[in-house]
Amino acid sequence: MSGALSVSLYPAGRTLWTSVRDRSTFTGGKTFTNGETMSRKSFLSLMAAAFLCSALPAWSQNLPEGKGKEIAAAKCMSCHALEARVGNGYTAEGWATAVRMMTNHGVPLSKEEVATLTPYLAKNYPEKNKAAAVVVPGPFKVSMKIWRAATPGSRPHDPLAARDGSLWYTGQMANVLGRVDPKTGQVKEYRLKTAHSGPHGLVEDSDGNIWYTGNTGALIGRLDPRTGAVTEYPMPDPQAKDPHTLIFDKAGILWFTVQNANRIGRLDPKSGEIKLLTPPTPKSRPYGMALDSKGNLFVVQFGTNKVARVDPKTLEIREYTLPDPASRPRRLAITSDDIIWYSDYSRGYLGRLDPATGKASEYPSPSGPKSAPYGISAINDVIWYRTTSSGTASPKPSRTPWCASIPRRRSSRAGRFRAAATSFATRT
Repeated sequence: MSGALSVSLYPAGRTLWTSVRDRSTFTGGKTFTNGETMSRKSFLSLMAAAFLCSALPAWSQNLPEGKGKEIAAAKCMSCHALEARVGNGYTAEGWATAVRMMTNHGVPLSKEEVATLTPYLAKNYPEKNKAAAVVVPGPFKVSMKIWRAATPGSRPHDPLAARDGSLWYTGQMANVLGRVDPKTGQVKEYRLKTAHSGPHGLVEDSDGNIWYTGNTGALIGRLDPRTGAVTEYPMPDPQAKDPHTLIFDKAGILWFTVQNANRIGRLDPKSGEIKLLTPPTPKSRPYGMALDSKGNLFVVQFGTNKVARVDPKTLEIREYTLPDPASRPRRLAITSDDIIWYSDYSRGYLGRLDPATGKASEYPSPSGPKSAPYGISAINDVIWYRTTSSGTASPKPSRTPWCASIPRRRSSRAGRFRAAATSFATRT
């Protein structure tokens, strides 16, 4: 599965959409009008929480005494540790959502067990004090609207703004795709074919079909919104278990990453044929992807300090090595000059890679080395990104994300940019 949250920015209509996964809601965005540029009236509202997965041994935990301890030990820690995921804690409502997510994903809990477990978790892992959001003065007018997903605890994931104006989301823990009509507020969910397929990324094709990655189902899926019919394309290799991010190129070919299997996939929708490519670096964990103006596919490799380029015709893969061995690029964006911008999740940096020369320049995030920059997008050649923790430079807790825009400076000095005075924090 992915980390805390992915960022999706859509130039069409200049509206940003984001999902709030721990509360089963969607956050609407600001639509920019009046002919003003995105760098002057930009909006970024992001909330995140991650509390389900951690690879720590269950037996290392010392749970608090009380009614519900046995259930927590048996059900909450059967595969992963609990202590590592409670973070800043949750309200009673938040824990109810978390438990609902567990049951949506197949954890066997009776109604009686849920009624016992939820107050146990709320009592022993309450929500801790969080720093107030920081509002930065400036010419910003922000509007936000929230829609509640139809299934509680569905963990809305990667949002998609479709061409007809609808908003789609993956209900990762409920095995559904959801459609929101922003005009009426109507929310409709489509149940998928394979149980617990873990829908993740979303993309729309030219016919209005919605494609998704089955992150835990080892498949690519296609939903026809007109009929509700779901077509599945299983991975040809049993080791390719976790399709992650997907994107269509101009020829209509669907590309996708298979993170832990170290693969990059190519699916021809006309024939259904899937080809899996293997990057030269083992365990490189292909993650985010984007296309440049020439149709080349670029993939950041989250398991190493590299960025890969795939030639769509020859399928040749070239890897670019980033300056610091500790770099772990997670998402990327490409500006109109085909410069690659990436978020270095492990070091708290933003990077700029020129594929023509192979030169990479890196810049520290204002929120510090532990800010964990994650989602990143380019709109009107302005780089927007979000972080998933506050970093050591700020006294704020790790669940307070910081966001910033970085307009590129149009000059001959490659790699130069200025940090705009538009950073702000959003409370989760």
